[in-house]
Order: sequence, then structure tokens, then C-alpha cells
Amino acid sequence: MNSIFFLILRRMRAPLITLIVSYGIAVFGFTLMPGLDAQGQPWHMSIFEAFYVISYTATTIGFGEIPYPFSQAQRLWMTFSIYLTVISWFYAIGKIIALAQDPALRQAITLARFGRTVSSLYEPFYIVCGYGETGSLLVGALDQKGIRVVTLDIDQERINELELQDYQSPVPGLCADAKLPETLLQAGIHHPHCRGIAALTNDDHVNLAVAVAVKLVSPELPVLCRAEHNETAANMASFGTDHIINPYELFGEHLAMEIHSLGTYLLHEWLTGVPGTSLPSPVPPPVGHWVVCGYGRFGKAVVRNLEQEGASIQIVEAQPELTGCESFIRGSGTEAHTLIEAGVERAVGIVAGTDNDINNLSIAMTALELRPDLFVVIRKNRRFNSALFRKFNADITMQLSDIIAHECLAHLITPMLAQFLHLARSQSNAWANQLISRLVAVVGENVPETWGAYINMERSPAVMCLLEEGKPVILELLTKDPYNREQPLFLVPLLLIRGNQSMLLPELETPLVAGDRILFCGTQTAKAAHPLLVLNQKVLTYVQEGVEIPDGIVWRWLAKRQR
Repeated sequence: MNSIFFLILRRMRAPLITLIVSYGIAVFGFTLMPGLDAQGQPWHMSIFEAFYVISYTATTIGFGEIPYPFSQAQRLWMTFSIYLTVISWFYAIGKIIALAQDPALRQAITLARFGRTVSSLYEPFYIVCGYGETGSLLVGALDQKGIRVVTLDIDQERINELELQDYQSPVPGLCADAKLPETLLQAGIHHPHCRGIAALTNDDHVNLAVAVAVKLVSPELPVLCRAEHNETAANMASFGTDHIINPYELFGEHLAMEIHSLGTYLLHEWLTGVPGTSLPSPVPPPVGHWVVCGYGRFGKAVVRNLEQEGASIQIVEAQPELTGCESFIRGSGTEAHTLIEAGVERAVGIVAGTDNDINNLSIAMTALELRPDLFVVIRKNRRFNSALFRKFNADITMQLSDIIAHECLAHLITPMLAQFLHLARSQSNAWANQLISRLVAVVGENVPETWGAYINMERSPAVMCLLEEGKPVILELLTKDPYNREQPLFLVPLLLIRGNQSMLLPELETPLVAGDRILFCGTQTAKAAHPLLVLNQKVLTYVQEGVEIPDGIVWRWLAKRQR
């Protein structure tokens, strides 16, 4: 606010001085001009009378010649004063109009309004740096889960798009450079309700700068960053960045997971999806000979993971000197003879993974003409080409935004979810399929809600009170309907963490102890009703014993006497 005030004073200094000087000259001159009173005696205006006359004259109100008709000298000075003050007003008004259009002032006002909005947040929120395709997906998913978000982006058009979205809660957005520490401070990294920051811009150096700044200014704040280069990722890790996401490596792992363990892949996609949406059943990629077109960062990650699954691979690369490819067929892959030389006619799948969307579509269409039953994996680089890729309908379309957004949701929304998914990957595909069947039977086929319960006095006072009274509390109590103890809530406990021990799918008879952390998965209704169980001792006692604790001192005394 001070910067706005001083900026206005600095821009308006000359107009204000001009107005003051012109008014001073006009007023002082009027006191010197001789006039005549009603009796024809010489008369001079006082300073107040002169200021009064100049005020209504210069503002074009005009009350006439008062208190007496003016003399010729006074009229001559009035004529001079009119032109002097009006010209000064025109000059000042022009400066005011120019000031209203001054980019520096508008930026200062926008920054001050943004700062006030962030300061007024009294609920947990996350900061998302970069409102591109990935950032918009993440912001939308967090908003649907009822989590507040603050957004930064260097592109004003994206901030304008943010204001047009129909989010459940207002999303404060600022067009500014996220790598500047002042911008991050303005976004609220020191705010007591800030729960973390996600750096998702398409520039690794900006994401690195965000990670470094946050870890130096607020080292306790969780930081999640996107990094497409291994050098940047290593640099981020050296500063203690909590989670580093390489979309190319992540997609390679997902592709291998689809081949090797489709159930685990589906479980991962389902639990990290946007709540309320349904995920289609993916088609498992075949194992055999694959043709990979493009050996950049994406192609290298795909080749490495396909080789781990036992697939034979032939690489097609137009610039092998730049990508470090040793075994290759030179070409872009858009030519039929290049694909034939790569063995596409005996291949089971093709990966169109160059950095050009049109070339990728051309590669896929040419390959399908040579072998119509190919499994097609295609990379999409630009979001404005989404309509073309939807029309083509490949078996797998690699979209950086979806991959990063899903991974961010796993880490940001419920930190225990990421740990559960990591443990789930070590389980068998049959285990994952059984869990999916169990979840579908309980919560349906739409993406469920996930949340955590922490057994401590701050977050679960009802449970802690019963434990301190020596009453056993088993996990099953936290799965009952608080309004009808005979009915279960539509939820499934996925993980129980006790110290360094992690229990996947804990039994309902498991006794709870202080310090336990539990990951639940269920419907939105179950998530909304669950806090009653852990916060309200009366409700939890009713669920455990079927007895309602009376409210009020008198009723509790009567109930005690009756017992």
C-alpha cells in the first residue's frame, strides 16, 4: 500500500505543484486588486474571500461577482486567473488519466490486492507456480477436493483464463515471475496456513529457483517440483526438495507397469484421479518387438523401461549425434521405408515420441497403414493440438499434464497416499485386482476420495479420550456410520502407519494406539461424516457402546445417579 501511495505522489508531484502555485498566484493577486464597496469606498478582498471566489471560478461553478461588483482591475485579474487555473486543471487531469493507465501503478495495485487476498486466507492452501495445462488440471482437482489454491504464472493470458473458470472457491492469481523471492513471499510461503508449493512451470531453471528460494526462506514447507533434466533434478535434491517429478521417467515407469502389472497401474490411476470421474479400463500393451521413433528424453525413458520388460526394440532417430543414440535407423519415422526397415511389419507396438506433434501423428498413421493391429503410443507436446489427438484416438497418448497432475495429487492431497502407492507397486498384480474389486464394491466405479486420520489429541481428541480412559478402540469403530452404528460407512482403510511399520489393508480388529496414522478411501459422504467419529467423544462412545452421553452438567448428573 505504501508503494502505491508514494508512486501516486511521485507521478502527481508536478501537477500538484502547478495547481498550488497557480491557485496561490490567483488568490494573492485578487487581494491586491482594488475594488469598490456599496458606498463607493476603496475595498480589497481578504485572503479568504479571494480563495472563495477563485475556488468556484476555477471549478467552473460560477456564483458571480461577490460580495460587490468587480472593478475593471478585478475583472482583468479574474480573466487571467480563469485561464491560469483552467490550464493547470487540464494539465493535472491529463496526468491523472496517464497515471490510471500507468503499468507500474496497475501492477502495484494488483500486487497489493493479491497480497490482501492471500493474507485473508484462514484455511489450508497450496501455491501452484505455473498455470499451464498441468497447473490448471492440478488447481481444478484441488478445488474439487475443497482445498484452496494460490496461483502464479508469468503469462497474463493464463491468469485471465484463471478468472474465467467456475471454481468452487476463488483462486487468487498473480502474473509475476515465480523465481523471484519477493513474488513467493507475496504468494504466502510465510503464511501460517500454507501447506506446500508445487513448481510446475515448463522451465526447469524457474522450478529450480523456486525450490531453492522456498528451502532457504521456509525450509519446513514441502516443495514439489517438475524437472525434465537429470542435472536439474540432482540440483533440486541437493537443496532438500521433497518430491521431484520427471514426467518422461514417470511415463516410462507407467508404460512398464501397464505391461507388467495392469492392475497396479489401474489402482494408481484410479486413486490419483479427479474425484467423481470414472477411469476407462486400459488396454494392456503387448510384449514383443517395438519400434521407437525419437530418442530424446522421452524415448530414452520408454526404451529403458520396455527393455526391462523383455521387449526387443528398434530405434528410429533423425539426429542420433545429438541424442547419443548408438543403435538406430536414421530417419524421422514418417517415411514408410524407414518403418519397414525398422521391422514395423513384425512389431507389436510403435512409440511416436518426437517433439513435433504433427510428425508424431504422421508416424502413427503411416505405421497403421503398414500394420493395422499395432499398439500405438503417441506423445502430445502442445495442448492446442488436443482435438487432433482425440480424433486419432491412440491406445496410449502421453500427456505430460495428466502424468504430473496425477503424481502431484498423490503427494499433495494425502501424503500417505504416495506411500501407499509405493508399497502397492511391490505387491502382485492379483493383489491389486482384488483390492480394486473390493473398492468398486464399496465406493462404486467413480474415482473415490482419500483422506488421512491422525490419532493424536489435536486431530482425534475423541479417540484419545477413550484411550486415556483405558477403553480399547479398534479400527472398525472408525468405519461405522456416526448416525447409525449398525451401518458401516462406504470406506476402506488402505494403510496404517505405526512408527516405522506400515500395514497394507489393516484388519478392522486392529487396536489403535496414540500416534497411529490411517489412510482411508471412500465416498464423499463417508469423508464428510468421518470427522464426527474422531472429534466428538459423544458420537464415538455411541458407536462403541450404543450409549448416548447426555449433554449438559445437570443431565450428566441425573444419568450418573440413575446408573
